[in-house]
Amino acid sequence: MSEVDLDVLDLKQLVLNSNSFGPNDVAEIRRAITENYGHFGELRDAVQEMEQDSGQSPANRTKMGVCQFLLGRFRDSLETLSAADGSAMALFYAARCRFELGQYAEAIEAYQSAKTSGYNEDRCKIGIAEAKRYSGEIEEAMAILDDIFGPAEQTADYMYQRAATAALIGGRMEEAINLYQRAVSTDENHAGALFGLALENDRLGNDEEALHLYERAAKAFPTGIGALTNLGVMYEDRNEYDKAQLCYKRILDCFPAHPRTQLYMKDASATGNMLYDEEAQRRNDRLAQILNMPVTNFELSVRSRNCLQKMGIETIGELTRHTEQELLSSKNFGETSLVEIREMLNQKGLSLGQFAGEKKSSDPPIDTSHMSPDEQALLERPIADLNLSVRARKCMTRLQINTIGELIRKTGDDMLECKNFGVTSLNEVREKLGDLGLKMRGD
Repeated sequence: MSEVDLDVLDLKQLVLNSNSFGPNDVAEIRRAITENYGHFGELRDAVQEMEQDSGQSPANRTKMGVCQFLLGRFRDSLETLSAADGSAMALFYAARCRFELGQYAEAIEAYQSAKTSGYNEDRCKIGIAEAKRYSGEIEEAMAILDDIFGPAEQTADYMYQRAATAALIGGRMEEAINLYQRAVSTDENHAGALFGLALENDRLGNDEEALHLYERAAKAFPTGIGALTNLGVMYEDRNEYDKAQLCYKRILDCFPAHPRTQLYMKDASATGNMLYDEEAQRRNDRLAQILNMPVTNFELSVRSRNCLQKMGIETIGELTRHTEQELLSSKNFGETSLVEIREMLNQKGLSLGQFAGEKKSSDPPIDTSHMSPDEQALLERPIADLNLSVRARKCMTRLQINTIGELIRKTGDDMLECKNFGVTSLNEVREKLGDLGLKMRGD
């Protein structure tokens, strides 16, 4: 697989048409997806096509197994590589799969087999050191790294593994940070080293630097779950929920059933949907005010005014919940009145039938016989006077509740049926009404 222009690269065809497949080809795939994550889908499509070919040669099974590994499908990859050509590359990536699956002892054995079969000895030893570190054998891991000499010591992988091991030994964090920095200087896209630096800055409270490093680590491929998760959480802290969801989606692309990420994605999506910026709040408040305006505030003809009164239409909001056909079906309501009302609504950016699908159910009337004039006046006050939270206000808009009087005609169960309106919001509404000496129907 020769180096090509990444802007015009068709990774799927490049993988499928490759007659030979080795470490340089893996590096090319990783580089392509790092530069443009859109190539991830092409790699996935290529693997799906290879999996449909029941007549794969052993060598092609090695290629397919390595690509499955890059997609994060470690169990599938291990199964494929076990039936491949037994090459050093197949054995090396089988070791990588076992490491990712937490089978550290088996991974070490597989690395030894890959080394015996001719795979790069230093890369195998680095892999063994990593497996030792993850199994808690820190001193043994460092001893293996101490035994590596020559050009391998100058590679980003070696410096990263040595840094990660030193970080677990007391009093060597400064050495670890220095090694992480050297690794990044050698390979600016080394995900592990970038993650190590980001984690340390995160721990020290250097949020901006940590964010920058997490973003760089997340761009590299394959990206660790830790980098994407931590970056997603930082985005959530900054109310950048769309970006957080993209991080979690990257994880779910490789691990669709990852339980913690599924929860993070669900929470980020729900919270992001609930966020209102100030401009959106102003628009919604303005809309609520307009919908609550009595139709008598507008200069309508006597005929139009009388027809609306007969239909029980008192506010602009109620008017927008009726279609033109419904108005025309009313006695004495003709085209002239329709044009008059249509123009009135157009001036407010509204139209007849705009909220026809949100007609309110006929709540029972309020018994005001026991109320004083002041208490009755409360019922006409706009819902905005309650100073509700964003979540509660959004529900009021959905239910077309414009006045306090309309609100107290609802039951608690009515409100809980509204999307994203829970017990906390219901208690808030009840408390606000209680401050005015009012309560909801059924309370």
